[in-house]
Amino acid sequence: MFRHVVLFTWADDATDEQRAAVVTELGRLPGIIPEIRSYTLGADAGVNQGNHQFALVADFDSVDDYLVYRDHPVHQAVIAEHIKPILASRAAAQFTF
Repeated sequence: MFRHVVLFTWADDATDEQRAAVVTELGRLPGIIPEIRSYTLGADAGVNQGNHQFALVADFDSVDDYLVYRDHPVHQAVIAEHIKPILASRAAAQFTF
């Protein structure tokens, strides 16, 4: 299995509606991209100061399946239309498990 983990911090002027749209649009992807095996996302619980504000964990059968997801036009549209406009910072890692 191959795992993709991404963390986002939103811009100070990001609205609740914009953040909710990210959740909605990312949440549609498992129904569109069959290579996704598991997809978990959510806002940080706010327990620790200094955390990123949002996390996504996606699992795939292989690196090739991850690449399908990474490059999928609907995924790329979500990034361009909903994430990048409100993004302050991003961190990501991928690994085999």
